[in-house]
Amino acid sequence: MMKLCDLVSSLSSYLCDGLDETDVEVRLATQIIPKKESFKYLGSVIQGSGDIDNDATHRIGVAWTKWRLASGVLCDKKIPPRLKGKFYRVVVRPALLYGAKCWPVKNAHVQKMHVAEMRMSDKIRNEVIREKVGVASVVDKLREARLRWFRHVKRWCADALVRRCEGLVVEGTRRGRGRPNKYWGEVIRQDLAQLHLTDDMTLDRKEWRSRIKVEG
Repeated sequence: MMKLCDLVSSLSSYLCDGLDETDVEVRLATQIIPKKESFKYLGSVIQGSGDIDNDATHRIGVAWTKWRLASGVLCDKKIPPRLKGKFYRVVVRPALLYGAKCWPVKNAHVQKMHVAEMRMSDKIRNEVIREKVGVASVVDKLREARLRWFRHVKRWCADALVRRCEGLVVEGTRRGRGRPNKYWGEVIRQDLAQLHLTDDMTLDRKEWRSRIKVEG
């Protein structure tokens, strides 16, 4: 019986369009696993191209589902705005940002999340909503999640699997036209520069958390 980690590893390599694997068959027991451009694993959508477009769209859809389930509270005029904001942060936002700490996020993804939040807020400007209910910008919360995960990664020794993944190079793939794919490390470097942080600061947990923490 194929172990789950082996299956995921096989499927991940199976998705790489640039590799010549037309004759490769992945089987689970006697069943042939059909080749897909993407698959869902632990709530995230994994794309063979390395993009996160499908995953971002999926997370927005899940957040809308949670919002509809919580609409009885969020749309009740008798409930104080601050309490609604707390409810949103506990119920809706975690569904929206699940897995986002590992995203090589682009402006287009952030914009989609902004639009989703505005529609959830009945198209009232985000700045007004944040002031009334105490909900921080999705941009700031995305950055906080990435940097929290970045410190967690840096805590591991260089031989740990999670650290070895940082240096992985995919060979045999062809680069398409246009701008190269954006990588997580590139996004992290931008985050560090924006907050004037350096890698060695991750050694001080208390200081790091205070520097990246976003209220709301």
